[in-house]
Amino acid sequence: MCGLNFRRKNVKAENKEKLKKEAVRCAAMLVACAVFAAGVDCFLAANNIVSGGTSGLATLIYLLTDFNIGVCSILLNIPILLLGLKQMGWRFILRCLITVVVLGLALDLFKLLPSPTDNRILASVYGGILQGIGVGIFVKFKVSSGGTELLGRVIQRFLKFLSIPACIAVLDSIIVISGAIALKDVENLFYALMVIFVSAKISDLIVVGFNKSKLCYVITENGDAISDFLLKSSPRGITMLEGKGMYTKHDKQILMTCVKPSQIEFLRGTVKQFDPNAFFIVSDAVDVFGKGFGPFNDKY
Repeated sequence: MCGLNFRRKNVKAENKEKLKKEAVRCAAMLVACAVFAAGVDCFLAANNIVSGGTSGLATLIYLLTDFNIGVCSILLNIPILLLGLKQMGWRFILRCLITVVVLGLALDLFKLLPSPTDNRILASVYGGILQGIGVGIFVKFKVSSGGTELLGRVIQRFLKFLSIPACIAVLDSIIVISGAIALKDVENLFYALMVIFVSAKISDLIVVGFNKSKLCYVITENGDAISDFLLKSSPRGITMLEGKGMYTKHDKQILMTCVKPSQIEFLRGTVKQFDPNAFFIVSDAVDVFGKGFGPFNDKY
């Protein structure tokens, strides 16, 4: 009996946690839709700037026909959602549909507000920032708004030689170029690229944060001395792997460690001090979890 009550309490706690996560996700979706729509309506559409995605295509149709931008966005997404139904499943598509409808309503709502600027460069930057914040929140809280992202997944299923990002890039390029041709505005290409660049950078900051790390490999014959010095003088852990130089056929030690960007110069100087002939490789580490970095949390 006690075991049954304990299991019931666990189930209730799990359900409560799921509801909490879903509530947070819904709130995040509402905020993301509002911010994204503000970027499109108040800065891009108001200054005749057509960027990528279905929002960009809806903006183009609005500028050419004065057709309601929010309704247009919803109508453009419906066939995409139907195409993705088999591949993504009805639960995912239902969530997408809710986001699409909310975003469409937000696009109609923010269209009533005046644009804060008529400078197209500033509009591109501010619009890109707001779009980037919206997209970043979508990604961080695992919310999809359909659009060219979902269509890219569907197309990649048939065109295996293309990656999903490549499919999305092709679709966005078609929309941007179509906008420049239809509006007879070559400058739109420049502004659209600015929007896409700024949006990508901002969304990356939202998802990854400012706390990027560097993954470093040191290929050396003096790995013990380097690792001993680093372990005494820095808080970072080091993993040693055994390797072999295929040109020299000599055994090598490979040191692997993750450090903050500010620690790169110290690491480089240490390697140079102990082995000037070492091979030093530095790459970006988008997500690092573990002691000294971040916990293995999946909040959303």
